[in-house]
Amino acid sequence: EPMAVGVPYSLWLFCLVTFTTFSLGLNVCMSGSATSCEECLLISPSCAWCAQEEFGRARTLTSRCDLSQNLQKRGCEAHNIESPSSTTMVVKSEPLSSKGSGPTQYDVIQIMPQKISLSLRPGDQTSFEVQVRQVEDYPVDLYYLMDLSLSMKDDLDTIRNLGTKLADEMRKLTSNFRLGFGSFVDKNMSPFSYTATKYQDNPCNGYKLFPNCVPSFGFRHLLSLTDKVDRFNEEVQKQMVSRNRDAPEGGFDAILQAAVCKERIGWRKEAFHLLVFATDDVPHLALDGKLGGLVQPHDGECHMNEKNEYSGSTKMDYPSLALLGEKLAENNIYLIFAVTKRLYVIYKNFTALIPGTTVEILDQDSKNIIQLIVNAYNNIRSKVELTVWDQPEDLSLSFTATCQDGQPLPGLRKCADLKIGDTVSFTVSVDARGCPAPGTQQRFTIKPVGFKDRLEVSVDYRCDCGCTDWTQANSSRCSSIGQYTCGTCRCDPGYLGARCECQEGEAGSMYLSACREAEGKQICGGRGECSCNQCLCYESEFGKIYGTFCECDDFSCARHKGILCSGHGECHCGECKCHAGYIGDNCNCSTDTSSCVSDDGKICSGRGSCACGHCQCTEPGAFGDTCEKCPTCPDACGTKRECIECRLFDSGRLSDNQTCQRLCKDEIITVETLKTEDPNAVLCLYKTENECVMKFMYSEHANGMSVLTALKEPECGAAPDAMTVLLAVVGSILLVGIVLLAIWKLVITVHDRREFARFQSARCRFFFWGGGDKNKLNRSKHRQNPRGKPGSICFPPDTSPFSRTVT
Repeated sequence: EPMAVGVPYSLWLFCLVTFTTFSLGLNVCMSGSATSCEECLLISPSCAWCAQEEFGRARTLTSRCDLSQNLQKRGCEAHNIESPSSTTMVVKSEPLSSKGSGPTQYDVIQIMPQKISLSLRPGDQTSFEVQVRQVEDYPVDLYYLMDLSLSMKDDLDTIRNLGTKLADEMRKLTSNFRLGFGSFVDKNMSPFSYTATKYQDNPCNGYKLFPNCVPSFGFRHLLSLTDKVDRFNEEVQKQMVSRNRDAPEGGFDAILQAAVCKERIGWRKEAFHLLVFATDDVPHLALDGKLGGLVQPHDGECHMNEKNEYSGSTKMDYPSLALLGEKLAENNIYLIFAVTKRLYVIYKNFTALIPGTTVEILDQDSKNIIQLIVNAYNNIRSKVELTVWDQPEDLSLSFTATCQDGQPLPGLRKCADLKIGDTVSFTVSVDARGCPAPGTQQRFTIKPVGFKDRLEVSVDYRCDCGCTDWTQANSSRCSSIGQYTCGTCRCDPGYLGARCECQEGEAGSMYLSACREAEGKQICGGRGECSCNQCLCYESEFGKIYGTFCECDDFSCARHKGILCSGHGECHCGECKCHAGYIGDNCNCSTDTSSCVSDDGKICSGRGSCACGHCQCTEPGAFGDTCEKCPTCPDACGTKRECIECRLFDSGRLSDNQTCQRLCKDEIITVETLKTEDPNAVLCLYKTENECVMKFMYSEHANGMSVLTALKEPECGAAPDAMTVLLAVVGSILLVGIVLLAIWKLVITVHDRREFARFQSARCRFFFWGGGDKNKLNRSKHRQNPRGKPGSICFPPDTSPFSRTVT
């Protein structure tokens, strides 16, 4: 027994706690600075508080805060343990609709549930599921906003009958379609427009190519949204172009007015809102107005006069991208940038800063405007993306998307490649980082981009302990000089101890050993004083020092760029406790993978891994923000082949699911003859369905654009002519016969000559060895020609000099 050998009980318990800490590892609950139930709950969601009166006779200020299972093992009854958890309650959940038009069009529901109530304990994450469906045949409002500067004259001529044709195409997608029209040029003031007297009525005065045009204007609303599309054609017929001085246009002024002047434009609440912005030049941005002396920032309000013109054009600066995005989102408007090819990259960058926008390439004379709008509409309707409005600062939200393939995608809040009527779900995890003032209620909203539907989430906080309801003031348990609550005493100023039995300043050698972490170490770690068997930690200008032996603080953690725990975590006893969505020693690594998702929906295009929100390309030769660029990858030609097929020949896998325009943004150049000298380009070939060969070159330019140079038509071998084949076969047979005859003739000739040579040789021997005068002559000839060559002494029978003699 410890008491039997004269060791104080407090010292025995100290040794026990020290042994437990070193043998089992640091317990974050017991190593914290909790002196009350509320402080204990804030340390970690795993911490619990024991409100039992007789529990832990020494170091009660810290030992009551522990893991729930540890408290029960140490004798705390379950009903005395305070350990609230986060809960979720669905308040309103009406089923999703299947169709958007008809008698029920005003009651269409595209998100479920509609209201949720959360009760959060700090650090205790809770989650709920959200389902979203894009219903079929949903009403569409389309407002066409056109640049009427002089360079757009040919485009104006092209769209004079646009209304009827566009309505015919859109009615294939929805039975409830309305169309509106507006135009813009730029602020009618210097230096943006011509303001000299001779230009006031006709800014084209003296311009030989086009001598007549109307004065410039900021924004002019010409036709409210209507289903009478003939009126659109009529209004367009009336329009004339204008002329401004500088290249950039005042289009962003017009976009904002078209978004916020809801009544004038005629946006319906129960409709899909499309704003088509057609231009051939860059826009003016915020602060450009200072060039003309406009220092007042745009207020984001509607300023339309009785002539339906923007009255604030010469009074306020151009709107910023942030203000533009905010107002478009508030009014559920999808913005479609219809711009020429040279501006594609600029406006593509804008889409990353303005949610719910897309960019399409417009022909120089707007001939493709109808197909452009239909493609953009299909592209927009093929994806669902969630946004969060009014998120409280002390809440962390993370998303996991489950799209059509049924696979959960952590860190994503968007699904793509959807068909109308598909249902997708998102798991939303919510974590509270702290407790606001008592009784505080927070709210935030989750809504899909461009939808009127939304999910409203109300939040209250579980930061109070139930045991505080039985608080006793001046309790006898606290020596009548303290408040008894949740099993502990809160002593009046000047008193300390578990029962308020000590006064501040009292000290004794019997207490000092309980204030050392180990024998030989400093009292209270040198960062506090020992008073009444407990360490009182010093105050620090850097933060809070706490712990049983003042061994912990909230400022000695890893930093990133000078910020403690990167601003994404809390410092607990030298270790960063990261908020939801962040990991790492200094919490600088985000687990959100949305920035790593490529256009095809894959993480890092399948060529790398996502680390801390950035792609690390592992495939040799791959580069780009999402490893999407890789001319030397084995699958590079296969990936680009699908774009060649759908863009040039309207065939292949991408031509059916309306994703060609979204996935294939590369510039494609068609040529008659393919040049393969470029060392930075890769030659790709594939066989078509007609057994022809299609060739194209794939390269990456310094501006970040992928360029495909392709043949206009696949190379196909011509079918052989039947007569040509017949003549070739007959000719080949004759040639072979002639060659064989020649060889036979050569062999026979050589054979005959050899036989004749033998015959001649035999005759020479006869003349040389025969009798008479001929014999003498032959012998004399032989002496002159000892080798006896046949040609020198032998003659044919009819020419021999001895033939007549013999005869």
